[in-house]
Amino acid sequence: MIFGRSERGKPPVEPVTLKILVAGGFGVGKTTLVGAVSEIRPLRTEEVLTEAGRPVDDTRGVEGKHTTTVAMDFGRITLREDLVLYLFGTPGQDRFWFLWDELATGALGAVVLVDTRRLEDCFAAVDYFERRSIPFAVAVNCFDGAVRHPAEDVRQALDLDEDVPVVLCDARERESVKEVLIEVVRHAGTHTADGRASVAT
Repeated sequence: MIFGRSERGKPPVEPVTLKILVAGGFGVGKTTLVGAVSEIRPLRTEEVLTEAGRPVDDTRGVEGKHTTTVAMDFGRITLREDLVLYLFGTPGQDRFWFLWDELATGALGAVVLVDTRRLEDCFAAVDYFERRSIPFAVAVNCFDGAVRHPAEDVRQALDLDEDVPVVLCDARERESVKEVLIEVVRHAGTHTADGRASVAT
């Protein structure tokens, strides 16, 4: 159980805890995103890529990547004294998609992290959340040296509904990631009957 800090004379605040998924293609920056924003040491299930996996794992565009998430990443961030997010990063390769249903259980919403140089890698994640009516926001990870496209161009390329947030971010920067998460919670809050998940700024 997590309890917030109490002021003198006031009872401690028990925060609302919400589960957010972080999904996207292989090598898009999911592990980096969770690690950048987590206030605890993130749990990682990374393994070294092997020669045996080369025929299975498509490393085009991420040739410098030497490890891969085989189960999940986990982190936690307190957005407010009364609001804590648990972050679950999904594995990116097709062969680990059987884990997604388990990870998605109880999730308020999701981040679909996108690399515009390999946009097709995020199609499966977008489709997954749309089919299951899980609210999500698209976060474009702005890699060094990559061409930056306007958010609306990305929306059109992914054929997203108008209400789906599309934001540019740097998965290495805590404040940038925090803004993405606030956007997800705001968006998901519009899909809840009582609006308990909305974040005031």
